[in-house]
Amino acid sequence: MRRDDICLYLGPADRAQLEALCANRNTARKVVWRAEIVLATADGCGTSEIMRRAQTSKPTVWRWQERYLDEGIAGLRRDKTRPSRVPPLPRETRLKVIAKTVREAPPDATQWSRSTMAEAVGISPSSVGRIWAGEADQKSIQ
Repeated sequence: MRRDDICLYLGPADRAQLEALCANRNTARKVVWRAEIVLATADGCGTSEIMRRAQTSKPTVWRWQERYLDEGIAGLRRDKTRPSRVPPLPRETRLKVIAKTVREAPPDATQWSRSTMAEAVGISPSSVGRIWAGEADQKSIQ
């Protein structure tokens, strides 16, 4: 697929800012790399030349060109957030842990531990700990 729709003109202020990012030794390498892609695009380099210079793929070049067009220099400086690979626990599960903690006592013990609660509800001990920590935070707010 050929992309002829990327035509980039950099104003003097943006060009100066991008060149300053590239020249500053304290700028993160990935930000310099993104700025170099945008500068090469503005200088009229084709995608193949930019790929060769940046040692990356077409979709990556296209991504940073598009991000600059959409969000400007600020878009080059930050990474997109990605969703967690682990989905959050359902509300019902959290409520079940809280209700069991408050209303029931574990068999053969006076209070729940993370591991006994986790076994009773069917989740991990660290999840139980997060639920309990979240409840403590909620109570301190009220």
